[in-house]
Amino acid sequence: MVIRLRLIGQMEAWTLSSENVLPIGRKTRALLAVVALSAPRAALRGRLAELLWSRRPEEQARASLRQEIHRLHDALAPAGADILTVTRDNIALRPGAAWVDVDRIMRASVERPTALSLLDGDLLEDLDGLDPSFDSWLAVERERLRDRGRVLAEALLRGMTEPEEAIPAAQQLLRIDRAHEGAWRALMKAHAARGERGMAIQAYDRCRAVLADLLDAAPSTETQKLLSEIRGPAGSRLPLRPPAPPPADDEMEVPPELEDERNPGPPRGGARIGVLPFALIGTEPEDAQLAPGLAEEITAALSRFRWMFVASSNSLARFADENRDEVAVRRLFGLDFLLDGSIQRVRARLRITVRLLDLRHANQVVWTRRFDRQPNDLLTLQDDIAGEVVAQVDPEILLIESRRVARRANSDASAYHLMLRALSLLNRLEREGMVQASDLLRQAIARDPDYAAAHAMHAYCLTFMISQRWVDDPAAARAETERLADRAVLLDPFDARALTICGHVRAFLHRRLEEAVVLHERALALNPNLAMAWSLSAVTHAYLGNVMEAERRNLRYKKLSPFDPFAFFFDAFFVLIQLMKRDYGAAAMLGRSVVGMNRAFSAAYKPYLAALGYLDRPQETEAVRRRLLAIEPDFTIRRFLATTPMRRHADRDNYAEGLRRAGLPEGDADGPERSDMDRPERSDMDRPERSDMDGPERSDTDAALRL
Repeated sequence: MVIRLRLIGQMEAWTLSSENVLPIGRKTRALLAVVALSAPRAALRGRLAELLWSRRPEEQARASLRQEIHRLHDALAPAGADILTVTRDNIALRPGAAWVDVDRIMRASVERPTALSLLDGDLLEDLDGLDPSFDSWLAVERERLRDRGRVLAEALLRGMTEPEEAIPAAQQLLRIDRAHEGAWRALMKAHAARGERGMAIQAYDRCRAVLADLLDAAPSTETQKLLSEIRGPAGSRLPLRPPAPPPADDEMEVPPELEDERNPGPPRGGARIGVLPFALIGTEPEDAQLAPGLAEEITAALSRFRWMFVASSNSLARFADENRDEVAVRRLFGLDFLLDGSIQRVRARLRITVRLLDLRHANQVVWTRRFDRQPNDLLTLQDDIAGEVVAQVDPEILLIESRRVARRANSDASAYHLMLRALSLLNRLEREGMVQASDLLRQAIARDPDYAAAHAMHAYCLTFMISQRWVDDPAAARAETERLADRAVLLDPFDARALTICGHVRAFLHRRLEEAVVLHERALALNPNLAMAWSLSAVTHAYLGNVMEAERRNLRYKKLSPFDPFAFFFDAFFVLIQLMKRDYGAAAMLGRSVVGMNRAFSAAYKPYLAALGYLDRPQETEAVRRRLLAIEPDFTIRRFLATTPMRRHADRDNYAEGLRRAGLPEGDADGPERSDMDRPERSDMDRPERSDMDGPERSDTDAALRL
């Protein structure tokens, strides 16, 4: 396999090293899509010319096709292999050259249904209106794909006997076919079987609205009869579960009809969140569109986080016009969290207040933020506020979710719950807790071997453990970390968090810095509001010597997530950046602040100590040196130079000299052979330095990748 093609939603094409090879022209993209969807059969050139240029004479159409074939070859050239087989009469994908999402769905089965989650949009939604003939072909292909997904989802739903299994299966089928009455009835029955008559009736109401909207029809007699049974007396034929047990002493009281956390969920999960339009208080008429616009912008930004399920802002807006009751929102849309807020004009400024409610716990306000902005450019204002809101809400909800599942027994926890429990241990950075987190993530992967997020977080966990020298076999741990990170990207190439973690693994552990830059850029293209990606890409640029770009990126992380739970890690990059700028006073000041956030994180002490080495502060230097050596008793400058990913010799020498002046041991140059952990990667370390101490030079690649 050489490239990965995503044809559902907006078309994408990536090499396995995450290099974008999607053609620029829409006709070239359409050509690639038709050839991919024809596989394993070849696509006839005459048919391709007719599909894409139906209004042109045959000779002109064939000439245009020849040009597009050349363009397609050029676009795919970075993949480094022949992907297409082109003959006089046809064009075909070389067998095994491409991973195609549509092909995975068509090959899915009841035994292996995970590919069905790829069906999250319309086929080639950005290629409508290309040509009348192509549009007709596309309509047929879309229906063929939906039919396949519908048949598989129906088969999965038929096999679900327990309500906890039937509800997600019915919801999956409804995502494919909103007007599927059988799925609506299954959802109604499952809620009724759990004793949730109100939610069953709400499912009927939604079914009725969808049928009226899409088909101008009413529910069938069978569906209406089911509703009558659900509304019937206690002796109804529908089985009811006994009421859920009372909450534990340390849990908040939640109305019984809202309590569903004790019932095991699907193998994977995620928080369900919605955004209500903001309330307007004393605003001007021109501000009227800001409330729904900001809600839509935040909703769109939240949907980029793979682990969240985000309700349509339009659906919530229609509901909010009639009733803003949070309990009703929870019941109707099945939400866990709700974002809302207010917009108020204060003289010449707009004051926007945002809050996050946990609907499962009596609508408790768990996060709030206030923004005071000039209303000069409302679109830019919406973008900025949405970015900061979602960047801060993401870790907040993850921590809330991890605390919620902490009491769940491992035996009945899903892979998602095991990952959340591990996450609650990571930011403590305690050796025993990290070992426990690693074990939980191994269990999560064993429970769901295709869960990309669990692989990525395990790689992240092991990276910390290697950095802290908490592993018995560093070489084996490095290899395992790389395998996990690469596997995460292979399982879900559209998970921005997995991509940026993989980039950090390649940069920090393996010093493949150019590969890391590509992965970070891909992550930021997928989710520009992921604070982690900005910070990890920053340190990669610092390793390359691009100091100003590194500082710009880490400042962007800090603006997005000023109170990040991993600030002890990400803020340490500021210390390194100031050291590389030779601003030792600023580096020492930042270092003092960072080590105060987590005294166990050894990597923060090193640039701090190097800066102190250039300053005349013997007491502070001695105290910090003692702390570092207490964490890493065997630390030497020689080992540091063997493992640092810093590319430029001037930066490495300056860092080492600061450590030397701070009194750290040099290490025995005549000592034993270095371990694999200490041996640098030859591919990068043997390259000549690009610039001297006068300042970093950016390569053409760096300039092209700059956001």
